[in-house]
Amino acid sequence: MRLGQAKVEGRLIAAVWEGDLARPIPSHTTLDLIRRAETENRPLSALAAELASRHAEKLAPALPVQPPEIWACGCTYEASSSFRDAEHGTREGMYAYVYREPRPEIFFKGTARVCVPSGQPIGIRADSRFTAPEPELAVVLGSRGRIAGYTLANDVSAWDIERENPLYLPQSKVYDSCCALGPVILTADALPDPYALDITCTIERGGQVIFTGSVSTSTLHRRLEALIAALTFANRVPLGTVLLTGTGIIVPQEAALSPGDIVRIRVPEIGELVNTAAVVG
Repeated sequence: MRLGQAKVEGRLIAAVWEGDLARPIPSHTTLDLIRRAETENRPLSALAAELASRHAEKLAPALPVQPPEIWACGCTYEASSSFRDAEHGTREGMYAYVYREPRPEIFFKGTARVCVPSGQPIGIRADSRFTAPEPELAVVLGSRGRIAGYTLANDVSAWDIERENPLYLPQSKVYDSCCALGPVILTADALPDPYALDITCTIERGGQVIFTGSVSTSTLHRRLEALIAALTFANRVPLGTVLLTGTGIIVPQEAALSPGDIVRIRVPEIGELVNTAAVVG
């Protein structure tokens, strides 16, 4: 099931998406549904199907969930770790070390405050000359680390700020409109194999494609359960937390985002996350 949210009469409510049409779920947000499904010990998709309106409407997808916390993983694909070591010129292979060792890189990305849905602008820091999209599979968590569903994420990052010094990572990663999520959540029961997804990303400028890249989640170096276990160890994240699982698509500096660029991230099973870049600061 493709589950998300829309604004109806000024209120954010959950909805079941069927193609371009949606069946609203009155008086419930996505977080309400996840919480209720766990309380009633019912599959999320079954509960949503029961509560959804029988009348499908043309609605614009909003943020598919209002995450109380967003966390992100790094160095989960070999391409990412080797690129970051090359960027930093780290002879000791700092990022390769994290890639191969049991403990993953996990950092705090923010809250719903820094998130935008498909169709709204992602941010370029005014003090960055190399901001790039990071296309990722994201996991939406229930309580105790249960996987409620999957969505697409853009972990927008000011790579030049992190390159200057790794201690600047929070400023590289956490700022207004630095995370896009959507367009919808694919419930866990609808995706039996999250390691068989093809992620593509394009950047368009002035009607021309200036970058295209792709990766398969089959090359994800760590299992999702291992990433979730690392996140939740001694860290009881709240229901509805979103975990970004890392990128395997590396955008070069010559394709650094400029205002007006259009970023498209697509997984056929989930949909397409589309955002235009704009300066913030």
